[in-house]
Amino acid sequence: MSSTSEHATPGFLVWRLSTKWRVAVDRAVAPLGLTHAQYSLVASLYGMHRAGRRPSQRQLADHTGLEPLYVSKLARALETAGVVDRTRDPADPRAIRLSLTEDGREVARRAIGVVQGLLEQLLEPLGGLGGERTKAFSRELATLLDVPLDAPIDAPLDAPLDAPIDAPLDAPLDTHLHSHPAEEQP
Repeated sequence: MSSTSEHATPGFLVWRLSTKWRVAVDRAVAPLGLTHAQYSLVASLYGMHRAGRRPSQRQLADHTGLEPLYVSKLARALETAGVVDRTRDPADPRAIRLSLTEDGREVARRAIGVVQGLLEQLLEPLGGLGGERTKAFSRELATLLDVPLDAPIDAPLDAPLDAPIDAPLDAPLDTHLHSHPAEEQP
């Protein structure tokens, strides 16, 4: 474990890992004309298409965890690039249905292959994509993702009083946790 992460909170580590992986995917799919966020949409649409689904922008937003307005912006850019078709839903004129174009399916297949290779490399320390540690890691991440955002968050009553007000909640522990005066040795 690096010295940066030795005393870090789980939230800080998840944030750092997410940032690192996002940058890695951005670099990997850039030659295909995609960003990481666009890849998320294209790969999701590809999987949904294979399952016989043609989702609305809202359904795709729910699936990817991205904000609906952001999905709309990404879908318009992908439409301009000839990767995605956007059409009004005849059953609900407010809804926009998304599908990949023929070129979009080819871009998606290539991008998924590139990202699968990248994930194999990034997950090698856990045994690769098929490794038991990777499967356990994925189960733990899924458990955390299932926690609702609207759950009440109560500050612990024994939180340090000298923690900086602007300290991020997920900053490394040693940046905002100090010993209590009663615990100090003379």
